[in-house]
Amino acid sequence: MSDLSLSPTSAPARKPGRLRMALGKPGFMVGVTIIALSTVLALFPGVFAPYDPNFIDYVAVRQPPSWQHPFGTDLLGRDSFSRVIWAYSVNMQMAILATIFALTIGVVIGALVGYYRGIADMIFGRVVDAIITFPFLVLVIAVVAVLGPGLVNMYIAITLVGWVYYARLMRAEVISQMANDYASAGIVMGYSDLRIIFRHLLPNAITPIVVYWMTDMALAILLGSSLGYLGLGAQPPQAEWGVLIAEGRNFITTAWWLSLMPGIAIVLTGLGFSLIGDGIADLLRPRG
Repeated sequence: MSDLSLSPTSAPARKPGRLRMALGKPGFMVGVTIIALSTVLALFPGVFAPYDPNFIDYVAVRQPPSWQHPFGTDLLGRDSFSRVIWAYSVNMQMAILATIFALTIGVVIGALVGYYRGIADMIFGRVVDAIITFPFLVLVIAVVAVLGPGLVNMYIAITLVGWVYYARLMRAEVISQMANDYASAGIVMGYSDLRIIFRHLLPNAITPIVVYWMTDMALAILLGSSLGYLGLGAQPPQAEWGVLIAEGRNFITTAWWLSLMPGIAIVLTGLGFSLIGDGIADLLRPRG
């Protein structure tokens, strides 16, 4: 008699869940670790900064990195390590406030335009063409120049320009989702337009928006630092990475730590958001 009938039936291999797959990716975990640490530093800078970021000590002007001052001191003897730590509060705030309003406005407008189409879609197309004709940074600088320098005006400028990119992406996703049977079924069953848009279309079209948002937060930090460097964003003596780089630009050969340390913070934080965005894309990508 064959032994095959006595052998236990082998269970099919269970595929790992999406979250487990994402957590198993080193790049994603590195990104989560960077942003988690950045968030802790942004929320509790006083716990980690050994000095007051604005404390002036003329005796310790432009001292190189040491045990007492790990990142050296600046032109006024202020501890650079403490200023970089306190800058996390401002720059992480930039990542959220410079993108969340553009995200919200763009998602709502893009969803409505993609659903109704018609003349609204035509007007939206002309607005998009007018805005994307100019470089993003040039438009933001122009708006900030009109409103005046400062963080609030910077957030307004980025929102006025940045919502278009979210809306254009959301419009394309909603149009794609409208071709599915569930959208047609909702219309046939008499659901209201708002219910179809926000309860059915939006949850299925939001994935690319979330991925883009992660990348956009990295770009928001870079943009905010650039405006701070140009004197259009955060204003001295507020500790902000772009402002810190600008303060040390004339001493790059003699006091290299003034610009290098905040520059490293910008790169690491932006890298963290980018790695998380890649991980979320893998997590939410349809599985074959």
